[in-house]
Amino acid sequence: MSQKNITSYTTFTFKDDYWKLNDLAQQEVLRDMLEALQPVSPMTAFYQVFPARSEFDFFAWSSVLYEDVTSPDKFFKAMAKAISPYRQYVDSNLVLCGMTNPSVYRKSSKPSTQEINPFEDKRQPYFVIYPFSKTPNWYLMPREHRQLLMNGHIKLGREYPAIKQLLLYSVGVQDQEFIVAYEMEDLAMFSDLVMKLRSTIARDYTLLDTPIITGTLRSIDELVDIFSK
Repeated sequence: MSQKNITSYTTFTFKDDYWKLNDLAQQEVLRDMLEALQPVSPMTAFYQVFPARSEFDFFAWSSVLYEDVTSPDKFFKAMAKAISPYRQYVDSNLVLCGMTNPSVYRKSSKPSTQEINPFEDKRQPYFVIYPFSKTPNWYLMPREHRQLLMNGHIKLGREYPAIKQLLLYSVGVQDQEFIVAYEMEDLAMFSDLVMKLRSTIARDYTLLDTPIITGTLRSIDELVDIFSK
């Protein structure tokens, strides 16, 4: 990706106060909230989570360009202001946030064709995200050994060209080191890729790769229809 961006995945879980509303009131509250979130970033997409996970109903994917040191401040302020009027009705129990950076394990400085560009690419039906951290022993290995193990991962990923990836760096910003996200049309194909990735030696150096949050792309109208009585 040619320019750094800030990306957040904000989960939402409806509170009892939301479910106590009548049908029309639910539709109004949810539509108003989604429409308030949309202009926070030039790229906002919404995904249904429940029933893929029980603790989240849906999440919003938002991305903005990192133009200068004030960009995070402006983004966080805009997101909080958009959500605040609706905190009576929703919880945001998990927000994963990070920034893009060129991968230290890719030999080419050019973006991979499997790298997601939030501002240009057409959205695919499924989006899977999870926080990720390596063990301390990973960083104590020689750089050449780490590169060799990552080459195997990269090679496997290229066997699935239809699956695209967005890697965020959140070291020092949140608890995890990275946030990995994949976008695809075929969820079964993605599961097959993950099975192969977990069968590699590099798996020994994974400290954290949960919770896995699987989202299905939804329009505002679709989400309002799904999550109202």
